[in-house]
Amino acid sequence: MSAVLLGAVLGVALQLQQPALWSPLAYQALLLSGIVGGFLAWWRGRESGQSWRCWLAALAAAMLMAGVTGLRANERLRLVLPPALEGQELLLQGYVSGLPRVGARGVQFEFEVESARWNGLLVDPPGRIQLGWWRSEDDGQVLNPPDLLPGQRWELLARLQRPYGLANPQGLDLELWFWEQGLLASGSVRTGKKQPPPRRLPGQASEPVAQARAAVRAAIGQAVAQPRAAGVLAALVVGDQAAIDATDWEVFRLTGIAHLVSISGLHVTMFAWLAAALLARCWRLLAWAWPGLLLRWPAQPVAAVGGVLLAFAYAVFAGWGVPAQRTVLMLALLTTLRLAGLRWPWPVLLLAAMVAVLLLDPWALLQPGFWLSFVAVGVLLASSWLGQEEASGLRAWWLGLLRTQLIVSVALAPLTLLSFGQLSIVGLLANLLAVPWVSVVVTPLAMLGVIWSTLWRLGAWCVELMTGGLELLARLSWAAIERPELPASLALLTLLGAVLLVLRQPWVTRCWGLLLVWPLMAWAPARPAPGEFELLAPDVGQGGAIVVRTARHTLVHDTGPGQGASSAAQRVLLPLLRVGGDRLDLLVASHDDLDHAGGLSELLRQHPRAELWASYDTRRAAGRAARFCAAGQRWSWDGVAFEWLNPRADAVAGLSDNELSCVLLVQGAKGRVALLTGDIGLHQEARLLEEKPELRADLLIAGHHGSASSTGAAWLDALRPSWVLIQSGHLNRFGHPAPELLKRLSERDIRWHASPQCGAASWQSANPDHVECWRQRHRHYWQTQAVAGRS
Repeated sequence: MSAVLLGAVLGVALQLQQPALWSPLAYQALLLSGIVGGFLAWWRGRESGQSWRCWLAALAAAMLMAGVTGLRANERLRLVLPPALEGQELLLQGYVSGLPRVGARGVQFEFEVESARWNGLLVDPPGRIQLGWWRSEDDGQVLNPPDLLPGQRWELLARLQRPYGLANPQGLDLELWFWEQGLLASGSVRTGKKQPPPRRLPGQASEPVAQARAAVRAAIGQAVAQPRAAGVLAALVVGDQAAIDATDWEVFRLTGIAHLVSISGLHVTMFAWLAAALLARCWRLLAWAWPGLLLRWPAQPVAAVGGVLLAFAYAVFAGWGVPAQRTVLMLALLTTLRLAGLRWPWPVLLLAAMVAVLLLDPWALLQPGFWLSFVAVGVLLASSWLGQEEASGLRAWWLGLLRTQLIVSVALAPLTLLSFGQLSIVGLLANLLAVPWVSVVVTPLAMLGVIWSTLWRLGAWCVELMTGGLELLARLSWAAIERPELPASLALLTLLGAVLLVLRQPWVTRCWGLLLVWPLMAWAPARPAPGEFELLAPDVGQGGAIVVRTARHTLVHDTGPGQGASSAAQRVLLPLLRVGGDRLDLLVASHDDLDHAGGLSELLRQHPRAELWASYDTRRAAGRAARFCAAGQRWSWDGVAFEWLNPRADAVAGLSDNELSCVLLVQGAKGRVALLTGDIGLHQEARLLEEKPELRADLLIAGHHGSASSTGAAWLDALRPSWVLIQSGHLNRFGHPAPELLKRLSERDIRWHASPQCGAASWQSANPDHVECWRQRHRHYWQTQAVAGRS
């Protein structure tokens, strides 16, 4: 059985590595081969005890799971929005599905499409999609989205696109998330006087679970006056993690208790235990009225089965996430084995639960939460602490909690750093205080508030008390450490070392664990050699941001679009700097546009010692003044020369923000040059060529995201770049990169890449003829395919 289960997991893992799907016929053949192999392993097993049967059974299970996953992926890909309809306005009819998420800009919701029309013609509906209904303004009139509820039927106009997300070395794989959720397109509702208004249709679709969740969430919002506390209670009861404030998420992340405010295995297990205890008590009370009840159906198995069923209902009500799935399946397996009088070894039990989760959602295997959840349970089982009989009493319970938290914290540290690049140092203390508080106090109050709403107000007070204490811990300078991403081989060794540290083994054996864990703190990624530099153009959407690394220094030129938790600085740049182990030395805001300087305050908050340069007054946005990037200023890092080329200090009057862009020239010791241009236009390009006729560049960042009014013919003829990188957003409303620019590049046989097709682009002065595209190097079949740049 162990071989079969392990083979099934490996089969899913191998299928998920495919850059492109095979034909359905190929997966059907793979599935048939798995069935034949499984039959042979079973049939020969009746006659022989040879060990090769285990290998054959494992191979058969791998082929079966890979075939099933491939067929499911082909069916899902068939339903994705056709490329011809991407960017088009479709008249959709359907109903709101799931729980709408209300934010500052409007509401985001899932929409089950029943029919779709394009220019009056019926087209195949894209199925389940994600829509945003944003607050807008038309002729001075503010148009707010209505209060959407699950099951409401609507006719609305929407512009759709295939699922698409930014592609960078670290951060959320949004396309994988869309694929896993079964969302086949995304878009926004079109409103305004020029579009037909959205129309509520009669009738109601059947969405009982989502409607109940929405009703409970609304009741929490009405009962609790504090929005932050209401968000935490809604997350605990209905699994609405989007209700938690972004500031609170930052506190929970720094203190390592984010798992407590989502529907985790701890909450589901506690719910099952409480439900089983209550059922057992009620069943015994019923036995007084029906004396033969306990003889026919004993209280213990009834309570166990009922607890699992009620835990399943709670997990479905709370969103049915991977931790909840794993816990329910584990509880169901344990209950079934106990009732059958069987006892499986813990690895078999863990693998069986893993395979059951993958049968429901094979793409969960690629989520960090999947591995964190299963590794935590596996380590506890292997360390012999889980299920061990303990002495009764508060002291014994506290010592057991301390041991459990210490084991999990040590064992999961490498996996946490590998997944998120950050590890909470105060997490052990925070969890020792928060786990009993959330489990014994906050969560029961949140759940029982469904019956008596007054308990929600008491629960909100408890949440505020907990959050206040956690904020004090999060403010400590050493609250969390950041480490660069480990290579897979070193990550595996450190995970093995962490497991050795918590196993019940002699201390001589555990010392080997310390040795294996050492790379976690000592390893650092390779930096460019002295005199060389590396340039990374992250995929930040419609905006600009460049990271330049030398042997011992790091510079960020522009911070990308957006502000706050949704900014490119938070979603892309800060994770990138963590992965690379970078300490930011110099930060540049080339000009005062949100698509270039939106994340300025976030980056400075995380890297307060960074030197700040800009072409405008940054005191309001960043809280501190910047040095002016006047042309002619130079400095050198590790044998690499830096020089400002624009703007001129004596000619800034009357210039627009774009014309004031800080233009930076970076030159290595061997003469390789990269030119970072911001949003300068043709006029500034002509002036720079007049002042510096000798100017050349091996790598050029296209001005103004590839607009037609930048990167002109004379500029390209003079610079003669080998590569041009264009930072623009997927299907952006400006049409960047402009066809005129692409024609100029084609006429001069200049190689180029644009971020929608390339993702994060990396170039090294030591290897100037090559640009590495993250999206092309890490291609998967669920990604939106686009025409690549010329290379």
